[in-house]
Amino acid sequence: MKVRATVSTSPPLFVALADSLERQIREGVYQAGEKLPSLREIAALRSYGKNTVISAFELLVSRGLVEPRRGSGFFVKEGLPEGSEVEDNSSLHRAMDIVWLMRMQLRNEPGQLTVGDAFPPTEWLAGARLDRIHHKVARGGLGTLFRYGDRLGYAPLRHRLVRHLAHLGLDASPQQIVLTHGANEAMDLIVRYFVPPDAVVLIDDPGYYPLLGKLHLVGARTVGVPRLADGPDLQALERLLKTLRPRVFFTQSLAHNPTGSDLSPAKAKAMLRLAEQHNLLLVENDALSDFRSAKAPRLSAMDQLERTLYVGSFSKSLSAALRVGFVACSPDLANDLANLKILTGVSSSEYAERTVDTLLAERHHGRHLEQLRDKLAEATQQAYELLDTMGARLFVRPQHSLFIWARWPEFPDAHALAQAMLAKNIVMAPGNIFSVNSQVLSPWSRCNPHAVLDPRFRKAFDQLRP
Repeated sequence: MKVRATVSTSPPLFVALADSLERQIREGVYQAGEKLPSLREIAALRSYGKNTVISAFELLVSRGLVEPRRGSGFFVKEGLPEGSEVEDNSSLHRAMDIVWLMRMQLRNEPGQLTVGDAFPPTEWLAGARLDRIHHKVARGGLGTLFRYGDRLGYAPLRHRLVRHLAHLGLDASPQQIVLTHGANEAMDLIVRYFVPPDAVVLIDDPGYYPLLGKLHLVGARTVGVPRLADGPDLQALERLLKTLRPRVFFTQSLAHNPTGSDLSPAKAKAMLRLAEQHNLLLVENDALSDFRSAKAPRLSAMDQLERTLYVGSFSKSLSAALRVGFVACSPDLANDLANLKILTGVSSSEYAERTVDTLLAERHHGRHLEQLRDKLAEATQQAYELLDTMGARLFVRPQHSLFIWARWPEFPDAHALAQAMLAKNIVMAPGNIFSVNSQVLSPWSRCNPHAVLDPRFRKAFDQLRP
């Protein structure tokens, strides 16, 4: 009996890579004349061999899409004919477009100024005194630091979070809290649990762009709810609820990323009424909780986790390197999410969770947060004054904000502005990367107040003025 060989119908890796890059070029992710990522960057990102990447670039050259420049790399050719939009049903490829954009924001090359940064400067966070507490962490957990942690996360930290949430007006028990590898893993678990392929999901637009990548990855149909100065557009939200009947809405009530706006109390109440009428689950990302008042309107506190899930993080106020976040929800759901956490990652880091718990217990932690907010408030006001002199239009003006959503009338395309600034070693965060449809032109840019005050930003910007 002969066994028939199975022939794979998938294209070779270098062809698939070339197709992916071609789609991004034709969709405008890479503009005419722009340099493509290096061979080494692509090989590292996609775990391809160097020869695979070289073959893909050679194929793009043969297709007339890119050209090599000796000693400089590969560049998108000028004057490409406009073809029809490439339709790609691969959810992974759509998600990879987001990854490329994220990598641009995460690059930190010598001498580079990241005006679109999403974090306080390192010297501000040094006040948490992370360097002084490692011996306490090791001494207190010597018996457990060599094993996986509890599926829900380090119990003392969960108990401490119960008190923290109570301070925000949210009544929860330790069994309702699941510690995660940052807020991003919390989002990932929620997406995996609630979002099947082809499901309609609502998110803020503009909104948190790593979430867009996660939703693309599972094949969700992502629909944006326009973000206004006082929260989501309720008329648009109600219309979408009636016509599309989505199950989940991911939103950020306070210190919204990227606009810096806050949800008003009246709008919060209206959102909860709509959620009840349309059986909608609200996932509230409050990753910047330490930068807003405990009395500010939070959907989860007003709803007490009936139709809400609350996601928190310590990345902005302590350290992103610790990667500690959490989700608070009903006990049954917390149990399910903890089981899903076991399947996808076994456990979160007990060492990191012990570190956060120790930091929160330190007497100087409250003072650290006060100083952090004071420094941010001072930088924010100075940034407003500077941006006003530069002719910028601002979306909102909170007292202090990690994010300033700004636009300049003479630069209607923030993506083009970002490309021009990048040539001057200034990294911007153009508004289109935060949109459900990244191909739509946006005049807005997310700006970090501390970075805006660096003289290099004003100097580079003035050189580009028409």
